[in-house]
Amino acid sequence: MPDKQLKMSFQPTVIEHLGVKMYSHTVPAIAELVANAYDAGATVAEVLLYDKPEHKIVIKDDGTGMSFDEINDFYLRIGRNRRRENQPSCLNRKPTGKKGLGKLALFGLGNRIEISTVKDGEQVTFILDYADILQSEGDYEPKFDSKPVDSSVPNGTVITLTELTKKQGYPLDNYTDHLARLFDFPDPNFIIKISLNDGEPKIIDSMLKYKSVTPQFEWKYEDLIQTDTLAEKAEKYMSSGLIKGKFITTEKPLKNNMKGITLFANGRMVNAPEFFRSSESSHFYSYLTGWLNVDFIDDDHEDLISTDRTSLDWKQPITTMLREFLGEVVIAIERDWRKKRREHQDKNIQNKNNINIKDWKNKLPEEIRAPINNILNKVRNSELANDEQADLIKDLHGLIPEYPYYHWRGLHSEIKDASKNYYEQQDYYQAFTESIKRYIANTREKSKSTQSSEQGLMGDAFGGDKSKRKLTVTRKRQLKPNGQPFTENTLFAIEEGQKFLSMGVVSGCRNPLAHEEIKDLKNSSLFTEKDCLDALGLLSHLQRRLEESEPE
Repeated sequence: MPDKQLKMSFQPTVIEHLGVKMYSHTVPAIAELVANAYDAGATVAEVLLYDKPEHKIVIKDDGTGMSFDEINDFYLRIGRNRRRENQPSCLNRKPTGKKGLGKLALFGLGNRIEISTVKDGEQVTFILDYADILQSEGDYEPKFDSKPVDSSVPNGTVITLTELTKKQGYPLDNYTDHLARLFDFPDPNFIIKISLNDGEPKIIDSMLKYKSVTPQFEWKYEDLIQTDTLAEKAEKYMSSGLIKGKFITTEKPLKNNMKGITLFANGRMVNAPEFFRSSESSHFYSYLTGWLNVDFIDDDHEDLISTDRTSLDWKQPITTMLREFLGEVVIAIERDWRKKRREHQDKNIQNKNNINIKDWKNKLPEEIRAPINNILNKVRNSELANDEQADLIKDLHGLIPEYPYYHWRGLHSEIKDASKNYYEQQDYYQAFTESIKRYIANTREKSKSTQSSEQGLMGDAFGGDKSKRKLTVTRKRQLKPNGQPFTENTLFAIEEGQKFLSMGVVSGCRNPLAHEEIKDLKNSSLFTEKDCLDALGLLSHLQRRLEESEPE
């Protein structure tokens, strides 16, 4: 066909600015051609990467292909808006392309592009050469070949990129994940395959980008906007019902490239992940990911999407309102996340450590309850995993248990046993009463004293005078670490101390409780709950001495 010619009209600098400089990374450039395949009605788009024997990139699709005239009239026109021209869509898909610049993407990766396309028995192959384009005067006539093919040859397009500017290896897993994050095509029958050196291809679908994410909590957008916190705001925002999507939070902080909410329109990313808030200092943002489909943004008469499809034009009225509303949505998620996370953490702690957080805090003295709660909140709100949080709270509980005064003093087991039930009920007066009764009984049993009065019992059982006391509390501890004996005066003082302290706790604590009403002692502060706690500590000391005592 000597009278026919392919022609591209443009200013050469357009290729440089909209191709080379804008698409210097491999995956975004490939994404443009995958989108073209989708718009062409393909069911499969194959991305073939080669780093041996030569570096090249091949994109194949089984779409409708292009005739010679369609290449001239549509493909080679820079900046053509197919939507405004009402070009028929394929498979009832809404076109994802809008600017007519995707074809320039590969010039950011290499200098030579070969396009071979088949449509209805005609195969057209042509080459776009970057160096030749730059030397043109505004009209570029690529070399081409056109020929008929057998009707059995399926329609479709193959694009081969060679003379790559960056001859590097292709980390297939990274490329797969990155490509997956750029699409959320509404047609489930469209799949993307990517392979390296004709190896086993990886399949990319809309959910692949989240397969590495282990959700802890999830929210459907449609359910979230019906909650009390958002229902009124959703009603005021006229486009709230046009949005669809899902939010996910994880137990552990996400990788940086997974943090944030991605916006899609007509199957393609239009805004890279973000949180739509002026302040993002909360550690909550380390756990949040998800996506929203905002197709109506792409339907607007004004072009609101950046050429590289990483950001919307947020200065326009329609996008400003969207941003404000999404910011409110994120606030609602954070509020619910904190509630759910705390409940989950408390349940995990109780299951793992048998610690009821609420019950524990209620049994703490008022003066330490607030600082303990502050520590707990900081642990819960940290970026530590649940098990790590549980371990820390277990350690904190060990230092400051439900009854810290009780445990801090390391009470003797006899005193604990006598007082525990009452202590747990915060009846410290009765806890002391039962404890001193236990000490008196133990003293009477071990000393075999027949003294009827409690004061007399203590005087009979203990004391510095060997000839009178029934028990000695120092016999096991009469030598210093160097083997030298303690002085008689020291030993005498300890023996006397056991007697007088025992008599004192009976006289100063036991007797007031036996003869006065508890409410009067408490309300007057003559003998308080704190006094009871202090007296328990003294009883524990005396009980230890008693346990180590021997008959005189």
